[in-house]
Amino acid sequence: MLLKKINTVLAAAFVLFILWFGTEFILSPETTAPTFGLPTWPSGDGGGFLIIKGIRDVVLGLVLGVLLVTGRRRALGWVLMVEALAAYGDMTTVLAHHGSVATALGVHCLTGTLMVVNGLLLVRETRNSAAAPATPAPQPA
Repeated sequence: MLLKKINTVLAAAFVLFILWFGTEFILSPETTAPTFGLPTWPSGDGGGFLIIKGIRDVVLGLVLGVLLVTGRRRALGWVLMVEALAAYGDMTTVLAHHGSVATALGVHCLTGTLMVVNGLLLVRETRNSAAAPATPAPQPA
């Protein structure tokens, strides 16, 4: 029961964090962009790419939120692990473009790793119930 509570709190925190961060990129991309870790940002019409990043994050957060609210815990675990690839992709992008190593590792890599750990814990939590075959209901004689 304790594992289930910890998993739920962690997953809810990811949902809220991802939604918050995505919304920040949509509403105020110029002030949020420097926290991403890249040394330079698009100027002029290129700022629209920052909003795209925000929309991506909001959608990722909503997918996790729907799975959490509907109780699809095993699917939530798998989706957390898949969505961690976005965080690792962000880390790789920051490092490949000579951005802040501290932000790449301390924000993006750490976020991705925590998502994978939470995903693994959710899959482990639901492993026994998913593996157990459903027993048929007794039929009246």
